[in-house]
Amino acid sequence: MPLAVKVPREKGEEVRRKLIELGLFNRDYRIGREGDYLLIPVVEPVEGFETVEVELEPVRRRPHSYQEVVRVPKELRPSLPSSFDIVGDIAIIELPEELVPYGKEIGRAIMEVHRHIRAVFAKGGKVGGEFRVRPLIHLAGEKKTETIHRENGIRLKLDIAKVYFSPRLATERRRIFERTQPGEVVFDMFAGVGPFSILLAKKAKLVFACDINPWAVKYLDENKRLNKIPNVVPVLGDVRKVAGQIKADRVIMNLPGHARAFLKEAMLSVRDGGVIHYYGFSPEEDLFGKHEEAIRDVAEELGLEVEFLDRRRIRNYAPRQYNVAIDFRVYVRSPQVQ
Repeated sequence: MPLAVKVPREKGEEVRRKLIELGLFNRDYRIGREGDYLLIPVVEPVEGFETVEVELEPVRRRPHSYQEVVRVPKELRPSLPSSFDIVGDIAIIELPEELVPYGKEIGRAIMEVHRHIRAVFAKGGKVGGEFRVRPLIHLAGEKKTETIHRENGIRLKLDIAKVYFSPRLATERRRIFERTQPGEVVFDMFAGVGPFSILLAKKAKLVFACDINPWAVKYLDENKRLNKIPNVVPVLGDVRKVAGQIKADRVIMNLPGHARAFLKEAMLSVRDGGVIHYYGFSPEEDLFGKHEEAIRDVAEELGLEVEFLDRRRIRNYAPRQYNVAIDFRVYVRSPQVQ
């Protein structure tokens, strides 16, 4: 039975604060009442106060993780994913094969702990196809896939079933924003719904945002209005047909699975001295080598010079596989003096 100090009501708040300060307040129970007295739970008897044993209502603490409340066989608990993506009010989790039969229970547990989540989906396969989308399996909540995601002070409306979007790149997008200079022209080659474009437009003079997915461009146009950003130019189409028609101070190549194939287009679209932000996937044993070799080869083919500015390992996306970023500056090669 818990212990409590018995104090007059009018002195309750003063005593409670003092007990907290002394580390004696027992947060596992609620304060009780007995006539004109309050029964304040304590962890041990307190000198100078009447201490009593009394029935008190326990405090029901909200769990910090869905893992605390989900019901799966004990032997499968080590397989429970420790994290999942949250896009707006939708959660997307990747389940190992052995947990797929318990997907609905896992979805309900996520919603129980994260009260703002209105729908939970499991990844039903890899990102693929021309539009870079993945199949999804509904687990719990509403069967809706459209949401509004907030990051870096902007709002992004999107449909997770129709466009590619990763909330895990929010820090990287902020990093590029901090390096962007006022008055720049930016070319976002694979813009999606505009997480780079809308943010960078707050500083840049003009942002050309290209994507081949009509749904992505539709949402990009909506996100312009949603954020009251007029200086983004959505471009629907294959970036190969756009490259060279734009000359930008900064080029974003956020297509890590295939960016190497578009290096020529990126270099044809950057001004002399401009910066390209390149993203790729790499094994742990060679994070940057093959990407930098490809960058040098294309520059040589076009008669350009490159200066590597920064290399970063952004995140792990598979065992010993990483999403990496390379920033480099492009120069027109100086003519050789005879």
